[in-house]
Amino acid sequence: MARLTPQTHGEILAAAARRFATIGYRGTSLQDIAGEVGCSKAAVLYHFANKEAILTELMAPAIEVLRSLDDRIAAQPDPASAQRVAAEGFVELAVRFRSEIALLRGEFPELLQQPVFAHIHRISERLIDALAGHPERASARIAALVLLAGIAEACGEFADVPDEELGDALLALLRRALEPTH
Repeated sequence: MARLTPQTHGEILAAAARRFATIGYRGTSLQDIAGEVGCSKAAVLYHFANKEAILTELMAPAIEVLRSLDDRIAAQPDPASAQRVAAEGFVELAVRFRSEIALLRGEFPELLQQPVFAHIHRISERLIDALAGHPERASARIAALVLLAGIAEACGEFADVPDEELGDALLALLRRALEPTH
């Protein structure tokens, strides 16, 4: 028997996360989320203004860590230090928030176009520059972008690999693939 109201705000978030991960953000409606929770769409709207608000809340912890990483990169005294901090920080973020990244698989570029995530695009550009080490070189920026996308994809694909093992493998890959900054 379906419940009339969701037990918790978190229950709606968990249902949305499951739907986004399996169906995709675009393919999930508020009605779908309500159905999974066992409540009405109105009950979901009582907790969240819209579907974007649900996604924003799901992604908030990862976005905060990304902002912090951006600040740490900006504080580095030279390109080599910035590259090291960017590589280590992004791998740590990607492994830690692999389930959140998996929610966006295949939809990330489109979602970045939404106004609520505009700042993420700017941070991503700075992250690419730092990883590239030589941001004036197109080849270095291309390599950095491919590596970031590959790390995000690997985190979603290898969900069963322990965090430390996945992180070590991804960081080793980054270190081999990136050009030295000096």
